[in-house]
Amino acid sequence: MTHRSLGACARKGFSAQGRRWVCFLGTTPACRNALRRAGTGLPVGLHIRRYRMFFPLIIKGGPIMIPIIIGSIIALAIILERFWTLWKIRLNIAPFAQQIFLLLQKGQSQRALELCETVRHPIADVFKLGILNQTLKREEIESMMEREGEEQIQYLEQYLGALLIIIGVEPMLGFLGTIVGLIQAFMTWEQLGSNITVSALAAGIYQAMITTAAGLIVAIPGYILYHLLVGKIKSHAQEMTYYGNELVDVLAKAREGGVR
Repeated sequence: MTHRSLGACARKGFSAQGRRWVCFLGTTPACRNALRRAGTGLPVGLHIRRYRMFFPLIIKGGPIMIPIIIGSIIALAIILERFWTLWKIRLNIAPFAQQIFLLLQKGQSQRALELCETVRHPIADVFKLGILNQTLKREEIESMMEREGEEQIQYLEQYLGALLIIIGVEPMLGFLGTIVGLIQAFMTWEQLGSNITVSALAAGIYQAMITTAAGLIVAIPGYILYHLLVGKIKSHAQEMTYYGNELVDVLAKAREGGVR
């Protein structure tokens, strides 16, 4: 079938409902054959139909869908930004730390500082602070490095508090939508009495189900990704603590003239 016949087939699917003609595309054998030969296949019509069903569902969810959607957008932005931040600072810490320790044992503090400048991981800033203040007492160096490490971890945890609030609030907004929808359904039932029909109750039931589903759809993956982020940050914190203590030992022995 040619593109002209495909167009004619599509026109046959045009209904009196205007723009919804595309939903009927591929409903006849001739249309299905034309779509397959065009390389699209019947699923194209089905995907378009599902796509067009998505927005009416949002509308049927009622006003409570607005804060749910806004919260989902903010949560997604935070998750993407934090994962990008962690990706930028990725580093195999053990080889880096051993290289720094070796330079310090050789008395090459300047080269160790230059190496720290080339690394974006927070441990580089912690090491740099310790090296720059290596003439101070051990307790003072440890205190300074500990404060720096805490600041770096706070930076990595930025916005996670807001993400946790969103994850907790989204299901509650969904449940609120459920209650509002059920109230709406029962008020309609009360008004119509014995004349009640399923279609009359549908609006309230739709709102109840859609808002609950939307809240959980946002909260469940958000909860999983939040804990993945927290676990990764805890791993960074543990490595910074361990190798920070190692650095203090190396600096102390280098100051005393010993070689580790």
